[in-house]
Amino acid sequence: MRTIRGWRGLEPEDRGACVAFGSFDGVHLGHQRVIHLARSKARDLGVPLGVVSFEPHPWRWFHPEDPPFLLTSARQQAERFQALGVERSYILPFDDHLAGLSAEEFASEALAQGLGVRHVVVGFDASFGRGRTGDGDLLKDLGGQLGFGVTIAPALSDETGYKLSSTAARRALQLGHPEAAAEILGRPFAIEGTVREGRKLGRTLGFPTANVSLGEYVRPRLGIYATRTRLPDGRVLDGVSSIGENPTVGAVDARLEVYLLDFDGDLYGQSIETELIAFLRPERKFDSVELMVGQIRADAEQARALLGRTGA
Repeated sequence: MRTIRGWRGLEPEDRGACVAFGSFDGVHLGHQRVIHLARSKARDLGVPLGVVSFEPHPWRWFHPEDPPFLLTSARQQAERFQALGVERSYILPFDDHLAGLSAEEFASEALAQGLGVRHVVVGFDASFGRGRTGDGDLLKDLGGQLGFGVTIAPALSDETGYKLSSTAARRALQLGHPEAAAEILGRPFAIEGTVREGRKLGRTLGFPTANVSLGEYVRPRLGIYATRTRLPDGRVLDGVSSIGENPTVGAVDARLEVYLLDFDGDLYGQSIETELIAFLRPERKFDSVELMVGQIRADAEQARALLGRTGA
């Protein structure tokens, strides 16, 4: 998959794709439906399959003071795209210029003239252009004028009729329901990051943890989770992890602390990816370190049993 930043001055071979267009945070099942439709159309037209997304996320541009909210890192998003057969990832810089383009100007300047798109697939609730005045129907009209086709993907819901969306996935995580988020995403929500040195208190207590900053990820409910972690060498290990502030030993900024079951090794400076499988209990403050250690042992055994039931 080629990653192409911007839409100006592209090489001829990077123009003329059939593209799925959207923010695609999480690349959830609804997003996947849009990309699948674009892939089918790309095959019909005999052109590459592309995805058009933005950096930073438009919501972050307009709401810079809001709490972190992302469901995927840039690398995770790219990995999901590639797994879906995407050949061109067009990342458009969301800046003053792009934010100021009307829907008509964006379709003409970016999609038609810049990317030279042959066909565009958007979700049923797509919006674009200054003031979010553009939608799928307008894009269809503009495509007819500018020389590209448009397909609007229908809404995708679960068996209860609940719309599958990034907002719904974030809400599930914030409520402590990672299984519900996984049903929306089509896989467990995973936090990726570089293991950094902490206070090494867990090591002195017999439970060494790999500490990872939450960065721009949405903050799940604070508490203890059964998790699976992918190491740099490809191994996937069961674990029990804390997302929280460690109130018993002195509050810190909320972070992920992963205790890997049956593992003895040094991960400092390495990148790991930890999936949240199940919420075990809320974060709490213990009256003593001894009580906390006893609870960690119980958490580890609960996680081991649960993960054993859900398979490797």
